Amino acid sequence: MDHELGTSEMRSTGRGHRQPRVVVITGASAGVGRATVREFAREGAWIGLVARSRDGLEGARQEVEAAGGRALVLSTDVAYPEQVEEAAAIVERRFGPIDVWVNNAMASVLSPALKMTAEEYQRVTDVTYLGYVYGTLAALRRMVPRDTGIIIQVGSALAYRSIPLQSAYCGAKHAVQGFVDSLRSELIHDGSRVHITTVQLPAVNTPQFGWIKSRMPRHPQPVPPIYQPEVIARAIVWASRHRRREICVGLPTVKAIVGQKFIPGLLDHYLAWKGYEAQQTVEPVASDRPNNLFHPLPGDHGAHGRFDEGAYEFSLQLWLNQRRLWLGAAALAAGGYLARGLFARRNEGPSERDAVASTEGSAGSARARAAHRGGLYA
Repeated sequence: MDHELGTSEMRSTGRGHRQPRVVVITGASAGVGRATVREFAREGAWIGLVARSRDGLEGARQEVEAAGGRALVLSTDVAYPEQVEEAAAIVERRFGPIDVWVNNAMASVLSPALKMTAEEYQRVTDVTYLGYVYGTLAALRRMVPRDTGIIIQVGSALAYRSIPLQSAYCGAKHAVQGFVDSLRSELIHDGSRVHITTVQLPAVNTPQFGWIKSRMPRHPQPVPPIYQPEVIARAIVWASRHRRREICVGLPTVKAIVGQKFIPGLLDHYLAWKGYEAQQTVEPVASDRPNNLFHPLPGDHGAHGRFDEGAYEFSLQLWLNQRRLWLGAAALAAGGYLARGLFARRNEGPSERDAVASTEGSAGSARARAAHRGGLYA
């Protein structure tokens, strides 16, 4: 079910004042995180910006302040729990209680599993899985005592259906899914009003494909169809105001989840056939190109990658998903109206036929009587 979590963009401080929502976003320097920063900034939120890249964080801070919000630059590696805890503490000291925590930071390697190193698996897991765990726990330590707050996990269709060449990333996303399902049951058991939700993503045009470590001969790309990060950002902000267990963005995400449920073996073979080519462009790329696996790259890379051409800026599936209660009610009303009309027609049919038959019968009787009288006087 959908429940509003408070559509107001401000919250009461308890002293008659209204204060913007306090939001923490990990992976805030680029990609989906950067687009989400901009979207929350439009409502005037006070945002804790968590990422490794100082250049990207400074760019994000300037955008928040230009939109009328406030921002804290928190250079943090989410693979280290003490850094995440410190970032949360600083946000609450400077801005007050955290209302929304968005886990979004990620790392990946595009490589066959047999060529991966233990250090690479460890790093991807530390950031993409344990970074979510550390962020969630830091948020819960503050939200649970207050019995309020929203935690949003930025997930992926790959949390349900893995693809080749991304075994570390897919494994981490599956782990996040298991962690969240377990945690959600615990919160329900405890009667907590803290809400946790996951936004499952399709392929997105972000800078990550220009900086992930890759052992493939050609430039990495998201598997088409591709969506712009603003589509995701709008879904995340919407999720911060509604009690949804999970939100899928884009029809490809839905197809991957449903396909894995019903035809997993067929998808194994399909991805073995198509999955390698779909994740690479035709452009050759150097095997030793700079990557951000262990250290951030210099510069402010913004929200978009190099795949703007052809990327979708709107998701009809998401639009319908967000309005499913209204659409369901409209469908039920329309169905009831049609059913009532059909029922009425069925009930009216016999009466009309009987009336016609009665009229015809009366006319026939009149003709018979006239004929009889004619015969008597002939």
